[in-house]
Amino acid sequence: MPQTITKGIKALLAEANAVVSSVSVEQAQAMLDSDDHVLIDLRDFRELKRSGKIPGAFSCPRGMLEFWIDPESPYHKDVFDQDKTYVFYCASAWRSALSVKIAMEMGLKPVVHIEGGFTAWAKSGAPVEEVE
Repeated sequence: MPQTITKGIKALLAEANAVVSSVSVEQAQAMLDSDDHVLIDLRDFRELKRSGKIPGAFSCPRGMLEFWIDPESPYHKDVFDQDKTYVFYCASAWRSALSVKIAMEMGLKPVVHIEGGFTAWAKSGAPVEEVE
């Protein structure tokens, strides 16, 4: 018997975008050299190898986010223990919107995401760093 999905991705994204904050590519570019911001790339490693990443961004695959944020998790990463603004991004701002919502629910703050994601970043001509 096929599954009956009661809440699809459109509804999940609408809920997330109603409560999360975003920044433009231009605003995110201004944060590159700021000690007050941490950029978090949520894309998978194959995406990073294929198209690069924002210079200096920390790579956190979406599937590990909750585990890396939680200090009680054996997988916790210290990058999430800083008193800074977290700026999440993915390819098109879908995964990042959902990720910002869950990070906020976990208590990480402040956290925002980049409008249009890495696709908008690269299209704007903003700097991109190759990933080996």
